[in-house]
Amino acid sequence: MGGGQRRTTQNQTTSSASSSCWSHFWSSALRTKPLGSPLEVAVRTNSGDGLVRRLGMFDLILLGVGASIGAGIFVVTGTVAHDAGPGVTISFILAGVSCVLNALCYAELACRFPAVVGGAYLYTYTAFNELTAFLVFAQLMLDYHIGAASIARSLASYVVTILELFPIFKENIPDWIGHGGQKFLGGAISINVLAPVLLVLLTVILCRGVGESAAVNSFMTATKVIIVIIVIFAGAFEVDTSNWTPFAPDGFKPILTGATVVFFAYVGFDAVANSAEESKRPQRDLPIGIIGSLLICIALYIGVCLVITGMLPYYLLGEDAPLANAFTSKGLKFVSILISVGAVAGLTTTLLVGLYVQSRLYLGLGRDGLLPSVFARVHPRCHTPIHSQVWVGIVAAALAGLFNVHILSHILSVGSLTGYSVVAACVVALRLKDKASSQVSSSTWREGVICLLIVACGGFSAGLCYRFSVSIVFLVVAVVVAILAMGALCFRQVYADLPGFSCPGVPIVPAACIFFNMFLFAQIHHEAWVRFVILCIITVGIYAFYGQYHVDPSSEETIIYHRASGEER
Repeated sequence: MGGGQRRTTQNQTTSSASSSCWSHFWSSALRTKPLGSPLEVAVRTNSGDGLVRRLGMFDLILLGVGASIGAGIFVVTGTVAHDAGPGVTISFILAGVSCVLNALCYAELACRFPAVVGGAYLYTYTAFNELTAFLVFAQLMLDYHIGAASIARSLASYVVTILELFPIFKENIPDWIGHGGQKFLGGAISINVLAPVLLVLLTVILCRGVGESAAVNSFMTATKVIIVIIVIFAGAFEVDTSNWTPFAPDGFKPILTGATVVFFAYVGFDAVANSAEESKRPQRDLPIGIIGSLLICIALYIGVCLVITGMLPYYLLGEDAPLANAFTSKGLKFVSILISVGAVAGLTTTLLVGLYVQSRLYLGLGRDGLLPSVFARVHPRCHTPIHSQVWVGIVAAALAGLFNVHILSHILSVGSLTGYSVVAACVVALRLKDKASSQVSSSTWREGVICLLIVACGGFSAGLCYRFSVSIVFLVVAVVVAILAMGALCFRQVYADLPGFSCPGVPIVPAACIFFNMFLFAQIHHEAWVRFVILCIITVGIYAFYGQYHVDPSSEETIIYHRASGEER
């Protein structure tokens, strides 16, 4: 009898402990970060030093352009044109319009939030909850890590290509230095020395201060934009308008498919939002930087598309270096050299901004306690998160130096699409309010979120139907369900009006962003879906065993922003 009672007591104790752990997990996971005033000048952190405000409006625009336009402008335009014909211009316009809608959502939140690091992670933490924000961070960060390593390898290859223009280097540079890499173990290991060296140099520049890194980015971005403009004008004199006929040789579907491909050529404008804490006048300059940089990218891409499809018939364009091939065919070999230089400048800025953004995201999570406090430390003299920056550089250098990360490129873009979709949802969630008051009840908020989830599911279902050529009936049903959910958001909810910049057409514009982003999510490689699920599971595990126990929402410790000399107040 006594043994049975003890076993019952032990079972009850175990059950009680399990219930307590589960309760603590959910209470922690559902925590939110309060939305402060955009005019606040102090943020909670574990360090006594802050970042320095040195980035003006022009710096932010160049930051966005630098992050968005890499070597892809010289390659992806011709690759898609090979299938879509001259209609590739429409592909870039469609993708650009979609990105503008996403940029409007980012611009509203960048203007509405206090000017601190975090971007999509910070917006999600405030609009939804702690765990969702951590998941968004993890998906973005894996994209950034693999992307940085892949870009570093491409940059190393282009640098070697330029060096081989000199006779002393031609055919004398071994593969393990730059081109591809020396493969071992059947290609599982691929040694590349130059890529890590380039990453170390950029990491040193970033550690020295945002002023120095902004100067390098501005110079390199201006260089590549000037080269792109030269390429456009030089090619314009070689255009034969008969090459634009037929404009859509295989109909509209290749153009739409091309839009899903070139969408990722615009990814990068969101980097501006992560520079909020280092912007001089964030509430004014961040929206301009986000949208302005994107519009410049759209104009440059359209110009390159028109030139490349006008110089040669689309079916003669090569897939590896289409723009260089087009100019070579016209006897303009010097332009091909310019394209190589532009590719180096483009990849350098893309890599520089990518490393910059990663360190600021780590800084934000270190401050909140979701990651070790070492990531929250800011150097008192340089005013940069050196520990975060060095960590980011080490991860990228290890991946770029030891592995052929290009084979992982097909699992990228998950983080960008996830981040863009959640940011659009944040705009709606933070605007919701009751019809009878200025506050939002839990039932109203819950109904709005359910409608957003239905829109997302509708977009993903429509994308699957399009990808696998399922009956048009199922595609129409998915679209109709999403439209009905948008209708419920419009007519059953009330939205607050905001001072300053606000996204127009709420909730239609954010809902359309979510629909199209999820449509694109259905087009990416199925291994990317597997990566999404596995990374979510790992992230939840990290949060359960570390994050939930180290977050301190009640911390009162603050820092005061350091203003650059001569900054306007």
